[in-house]
Amino acid sequence: MNREEIFDGLRRSPKVDVCVVGGGINGISVFRELALQGVNVLLVEKHDYCSGASAALSRMVHGGLRYLENGEFSLVRESLVERDRLLRNAPHLVAPLPTTVPVFDIFSGLANGIVRFLGLSRRPSRRGAIAVKAGLSIYDFLTRKRALMPRHRFRGRQATLAKWPALNPAIKSSATYHDAWVKHPERIGIELLQDGLSAGNHAYALNYTELRRTDQGGFVVQDHIAGTMMSIDPAFIINATGGWIDIANTALLPKAAPSNPLMGGTKGSHLIIDNAELAAALDGHMIYYENEDGRICILFPYLGKVLVGSTDIRVDDPESVYCEPDERDYILQSLAFVLPDIRIHPEEIVFQFSGVRPLPASKDNFTGRIPRDHYCTIVEAGENEPPVLCMIGGKWTTFRSFGELAADMTLERLKRMRQVTTTARAIGGGREFPDNISEWIARLSSATGVSPKRMIELFERYGTDAEAVARFIAESPDKAMPHAGYSVREMLFLILNEAVEHLDDLLLRRTTLAISGQLSLDMAQAALDLLAHERDWAPARRTAELNRFLKLLAERHGIGLDTLTARNEQGIHYAKQS
Repeated sequence: MNREEIFDGLRRSPKVDVCVVGGGINGISVFRELALQGVNVLLVEKHDYCSGASAALSRMVHGGLRYLENGEFSLVRESLVERDRLLRNAPHLVAPLPTTVPVFDIFSGLANGIVRFLGLSRRPSRRGAIAVKAGLSIYDFLTRKRALMPRHRFRGRQATLAKWPALNPAIKSSATYHDAWVKHPERIGIELLQDGLSAGNHAYALNYTELRRTDQGGFVVQDHIAGTMMSIDPAFIINATGGWIDIANTALLPKAAPSNPLMGGTKGSHLIIDNAELAAALDGHMIYYENEDGRICILFPYLGKVLVGSTDIRVDDPESVYCEPDERDYILQSLAFVLPDIRIHPEEIVFQFSGVRPLPASKDNFTGRIPRDHYCTIVEAGENEPPVLCMIGGKWTTFRSFGELAADMTLERLKRMRQVTTTARAIGGGREFPDNISEWIARLSSATGVSPKRMIELFERYGTDAEAVARFIAESPDKAMPHAGYSVREMLFLILNEAVEHLDDLLLRRTTLAISGQLSLDMAQAALDLLAHERDWAPARRTAELNRFLKLLAERHGIGLDTLTARNEQGIHYAKQS
């Protein structure tokens, strides 16, 4: 169903069993869980799907090695189980990532780790070889029955510097283990959403909409695209707004909102760096290292560039979160500590992003010690009022189990039984994933007429969902785009099928053009031409959309108009080389 059809359906039948507020990864996860059980469920998202914290994660899919120090063993165990499920259920987007920990001491952090574990201290400290060895041994123990990836191994100083000669020579040893990374987390969100929507006409989802209270105490859905409002009557509400939970509760529960805050998020910022020497120095590994202040940082190969982060700063307003200059300086300083001879120039930072971690409220002075676990609490709004279930905390890796928890609590309140489990349910392009990818690509290329090279590109982006994209491309004559890796028909497929309402939806979240540093001004304008034509925008509306997008790129992602313009020529070279 398209947007108009969804609103028409709600006009005819405004009663819904559950309204999920928040279209980040956790909100989409619980929406999918409920839709698959046959529940009449509506998801509303104020902005675009996965446009907040779910677009600003580190791209790691991990158990959380450092959470062991906080005694969060159950969270680490759950995260490792979910990590392994994602490796099986979404192999097109989630892959193993060899991870190396540089170690600068032997005994450092051991005593401090013990007293922190006992709750006697919250101070950060450097972790020596023994502390790292203990943590990785627990990691191996928790995954021993599945054994999807190799056990950890230690290297001495000489062997470490032989493999990674650019590392700080003060290193004593290193430890290598395996976690995972996600290529395009926003796409996983879209594929989960589509899985829920495919359950039937009892499931609806709308981006750029907001659930509001009326003066009379009822509820309306405000459409920020058309500017209209429509009454709905939810029996149950799920607040899955992450860092916005307390703000949303105040609006949804004017008389019953919890007096104490439930959330206390912290800001994490990351940089995407285009530096060939830096990429080569990693040798395909993520470097999981401690800065001199004890803060954990990461850097790893990402989409042909290098992702580096992150900061951990308390924030009060999740709506206005940017990577500040001092955060960039901190991240670059941490990089200079672990790889002292590599110089990063300002123009090599091709993208930056920042988001709010949805952490439980805490007064801990050291943000790294705030629990990363998740739980749900139900707020009773009063007689004849729908209860509100609040999803507190959570990390990206555990979105499925968190959604399952919230859905099971909701089903209990609705007196419904679970019918479908998602533990082994493939996600989007992970369905019917071929054992022989080359044969699959050759078969589809022959069936559609799309070239093998183009099919490889599509498969790398969409997994087995590439078949639907390829068949759409083959239906009509296709044309090139300024970026040679995309075509008009592929972009049109995304616009028509993936709820694209603004240019940033398409270029920041449905594709990886911006984050990979490959977006040029020509490509942005060509994509806007397609979107404006499909949405029948007047010239003034098109101009306003371009200005909106350019402002967002500059303020939130550090990409100015001059950078986009300079990439026009780079795009021409890219096309010729391709």
